[in-house]
Amino acid sequence: MTQCPLADNGPASYFPSIEKKYGRPIAEWKDLIHSSPLTKHMELVNWLKAEHGLGHGHANALVAHTLAEQSGN
Repeated sequence: MTQCPLADNGPASYFPSIEKKYGRPIAEWKDLIHSSPLTKHMELVNWLKAEHGLGHGHANALVAHTLAEQSGN
C-alpha cells in the first residue's frame, strides 16, 4: 500500500485493516468504486456492503477517500 498523507487520521487510517480483512489492495477497491455506475456516497457505501461484504465503516472510508480524491480535496 502506498502511504497516504492522511493515513494517520481520516478515512485512510482504515486502509491497513481493510487490506488485511478483505485481502484486496486499496487500489483495487478504488478501481471498483470508479467503475461503478453509482455516484452518490451512500449508494456506493451500500453497494460495497451488499455486493462485496464490507462493513459500514470500511465501505464509508473507501468511498469518502475516493470521492475526495476525485473532487480534488
